[in-house]
Amino acid sequence: MTYTESEIFNRSRLLLGASGMSALAHANVIIFGIGGVGSWAAETLVRTGLKHLTVVDADRVAVSNINRQAPATTLTVGEEKVEAMRRRLLEINPEAEITARCEIYTTATAGQFDLEQYDYIIDAIDSLADKALLMLNATQARRPKFYSSMGAALKLDPTRIRVAEFREVKGCRLAAALRRRFKKLGRFPTKKITCVFSDELLPNMGIPADMPEPATDTPMTFNKVATNGSLCHITAIFGLTLAGLLLKHLTGQTGHR
Repeated sequence: MTYTESEIFNRSRLLLGASGMSALAHANVIIFGIGGVGSWAAETLVRTGLKHLTVVDADRVAVSNINRQAPATTLTVGEEKVEAMRRRLLEINPEAEITARCEIYTTATAGQFDLEQYDYIIDAIDSLADKALLMLNATQARRPKFYSSMGAALKLDPTRIRVAEFREVKGCRLAAALRRRFKKLGRFPTKKITCVFSDELLPNMGIPADMPEPATDTPMTFNKVATNGSLCHITAIFGLTLAGLLLKHLTGQTGHR
């Protein structure tokens, strides 16, 4: 059975109106990182009516992703995350144009991404170095609006999730590490960045089954080596909030910019 977009997005249209739905249909969005945060941002946008989306992630679905990532199921383990995400999004709206790029954003690959072609960029990258690079480059781009997720691991309380400009983010070790990196580089984002964050920081309560505890006294690291506990209700709220900020701006209720 096939369904029309009018049927699928009837509830979206009731709230956003014809102009809002048109803006969504014509917007071009890219999301870097399709994990516990980025996957829910992607799904929210497409479920609302976004039609042009690029998803970027170099990882494959792991068993340990199932507890919090939208495309991760026992049937998708081993698949490229972006392809599993693309298939899921097209099941929601077969008329959407979903571009899946199984790549990582680094100094070596940044030149392959024309950020100016996008209206919005959502950053859900885990790696400290790659995240910092995207923040610098995205804020230098003239066209796109940019939203960034800070650390969503080691958190349990959804009421502590907040939105703030990057320089005003408090109590988040990832944000602090990024500010130290920018200071060391002598380069800083050239525009204000709206971020989703939480000041909660809980300890890991158990040793992960898939790798040993990192040999460090720091409870968080920002690369793929360490494993920190994370839960779906937190990572999803981060992703939903990022999508909500984009939708709010797109429909003219600007709030944070």
